[in-house]
Amino acid sequence: MRRRDLLAGTAALAAAPALPALAQGAGDWPSHAIQMVVAFPPGGQADVTARPVAAALERILRQPVPVVNQAGAGGIIGTARVARAPADGYTALMALSSLAMLPESERLQGRTPAYTVDQLAPVARITADPTVLVVPAASPWRSVAELVADAKARPGAITFGSAGNYSTLHVAMAMFTGAAGIDLLHVPFQGGGPALTAMLSGTLDTLASGPGPALSQVRDGRLRALASWGRERTPGFEEVPTFLELGFAEVEFYIWTALLVPAATPAAIREKLRAATRQACDDPDLQRALTAAGSPVAFQDGEALERFLRDDSARLVRAVQRIGKVD
Repeated sequence: MRRRDLLAGTAALAAAPALPALAQGAGDWPSHAIQMVVAFPPGGQADVTARPVAAALERILRQPVPVVNQAGAGGIIGTARVARAPADGYTALMALSSLAMLPESERLQGRTPAYTVDQLAPVARITADPTVLVVPAASPWRSVAELVADAKARPGAITFGSAGNYSTLHVAMAMFTGAAGIDLLHVPFQGGGPALTAMLSGTLDTLASGPGPALSQVRDGRLRALASWGRERTPGFEEVPTFLELGFAEVEFYIWTALLVPAATPAAIREKLRAATRQACDDPDLQRALTAAGSPVAFQDGEALERFLRDDSARLVRAVQRIGKVD
């Protein structure tokens, strides 16, 4: 996201009033800075979401909310840090959908997970971008049915790219290939960007991509979108069917971001942070800033969020188990 987009998205929040005392029992929280940990390098999905949200929360809560990038082990190190942090409301995590996948992948590799999902409590979901299945515009496949038929005729011959083993893009494709009963050749890259570049250069056959990076390439006629992993059709891809529409049960995947805190954080503090996050996400300028970054606000909290995370985590764990141990 360009710097001026970020500034435009948060400038109007400078005059936002402080959050009223919405949660009885929260005491004087917050009385000092709240660290927002991003378990990935700067510039990724979690980081791009965290920075405008943190800037908005600073204005609402009237305390600093520094974003701290603690990357390593595919997100495990930073996530484990928050899971073990004091449950006082001063450490939060901007998590990705890999949250439930990472512990399961550790188990498959014969390692004890550095954290478990139940060590963290959800506050609010910020974004939820369904991935989109894209192929080169010059490819012979104009529908998922054609791709599946070709893959069944040539097992292991058609490639798909990902951002690495057990990454969100890897797991999304595992959901599809498992439901379709096909075998595609996995080609891991160091990130989604290099995988997309490989596809545009003609060295990759298929890819599960975030909608933002794929949209301009589809509009320019360089890529063709065959399906999306959303429950509903994706904005910008209104002509593209979902896998659910096509009869692929449980092929539903989102690259989501959500704010979480250590599980033992008092409910009153979680409620106050939740209300502040909702106030931030309701701001039209913040919504425009995240939309400009390719990830529109998809706020969710409370029981709806708990149900979403429970269902999503179950799907992701099953997909990781289907992948199995990767040597």
